[in-house]
Amino acid sequence: MSDSTQSRGGQDRLRINVHEDDEVRDWSKRLDVTAEQLHDAVQAVGDKVADVELYLKGSRSSSNAEKVAKA
Repeated sequence: MSDSTQSRGGQDRLRINVHEDDEVRDWSKRLDVTAEQLHDAVQAVGDKVADVELYLKGSRSSSNAEKVAKA
């Protein structure tokens, strides 16, 4: 799924589009976070995957699997 509705190419793997439910679900699973945590991270540092990953790693001191399972 691409970030642009005009483009039919593959999903932009360098950016996270929090306005697409499929992308939020996929990135949340990949990054082991809840959708809310993903939204908060993108709001804090922007939509670049590398920046979001660094932000999330710094904001979590232990496994996040329990929070993700509840979501």
